[in-house]
Amino acid sequence: MEFVIGSLIITSVLVIGIYLLVVKFRQKRQFSNQGLGEYDLKDITINHIDEMQDGSEFEMYLYRLFLALGYSDAYKTVDSHDFGADLVFTDRSGVRSIVQAKRYSEEYQVGIDAVQQVYTARNYFQAKKAIVVCTTKYTDSCETLAGVNGVLLLNRGDLIKIINAFSQDDYEKAKEMIEREPRIIYEIWDNPNAQRKKDKEAEEVVSLLK
Repeated sequence: MEFVIGSLIITSVLVIGIYLLVVKFRQKRQFSNQGLGEYDLKDITINHIDEMQDGSEFEMYLYRLFLALGYSDAYKTVDSHDFGADLVFTDRSGVRSIVQAKRYSEEYQVGIDAVQQVYTARNYFQAKKAIVVCTTKYTDSCETLAGVNGVLLLNRGDLIKIINAFSQDDYEKAKEMIEREPRIIYEIWDNPNAQRKKDKEAEEVVSLLK
């Protein structure tokens, strides 16, 4: 009798577990099928963004979000040969800005290539401001390079705040986050003689050749 009851309990647990997995899969597939933007923006949370299939869905989400926030001239660049910018828009002060979107798993850190790409893309798009928006965080090197080049980095925490402000109809707060001034590392600019990292091995090789 105890064996039968135990078997029934195990079977019930397995059935419930399979049911929950099927429900989750269907929800994820439904969201994936809406990759072109056929969903209610107010319903989207950071968890939905984490479940997106690729970066292009994240770019599409940001494009729709920027339009909904009132950036009426915002447009999404083509998926290939975008020259380092995924979105282009003009902020409330009339400043033309470009955005590079990076969607990665939470444990991943965005590196300096994001800053290099979006910074060099400014001239191509005739923009004055460069922004990177990611679903995770940035490496220290990325933070430093952004700081000396005036690139605004919006990390996962910033993105969550923007999403929450938008869902609460606080569009001004969301736009303040997007349009805030970047962190600038002035000490490097103020001290042109600051020690930079040197390749000591290369110097030793050259000294031996003299």
